Amino acid sequence: MNRLTSNYHLISGELTGFGHRLLVRVYFEDTDFSGVVYHARFLHFLERGRSDFLRLKGIGHQELADGLYGEPMAFVVRHMDIDFLRPARIDEVLSVETRTALLGGARIVLHQRVLRGDEILIEAKVKVAVISPEGKPRRMPEAVSAILAVEAAGG
Repeated sequence: MNRLTSNYHLISGELTGFGHRLLVRVYFEDTDFSGVVYHARFLHFLERGRSDFLRLKGIGHQELADGLYGEPMAFVVRHMDIDFLRPARIDEVLSVETRTALLGGARIVLHQRVLRGDEILIEAKVKVAVISPEGKPRRMPEAVSAILAVEAAGG
């Protein structure tokens, strides 16, 4: 285990055969007046899933920004398609699943789902771009690509 995973493995979810799983509890702050999760809060859950997926793979956002893998870089969400299938409610424990669907030279496509047990609540296709600190597109460093390529291949 490296510095990125040693202290965080308990709160960062787990790597799985398909990618990553993170458990999240629905708190009062996540809900609207009726106790149902407000749709925009699901974006927070999905972001946490993506960040912890990368963290457990050994790819931290700060390390990317510091240039640990070559030139400084960052991942940014470029596009999302989200299907809101069923509501979630206060106090429920949800599972956020993240997997790499496609890996390109300067982008990643991730498939994400939010589940309550076996019931799918949200499905999302997320296109993530690689950018420089100045916000310009750039190619993904080989080291990062190699880590995520194993995931994209289903390994």
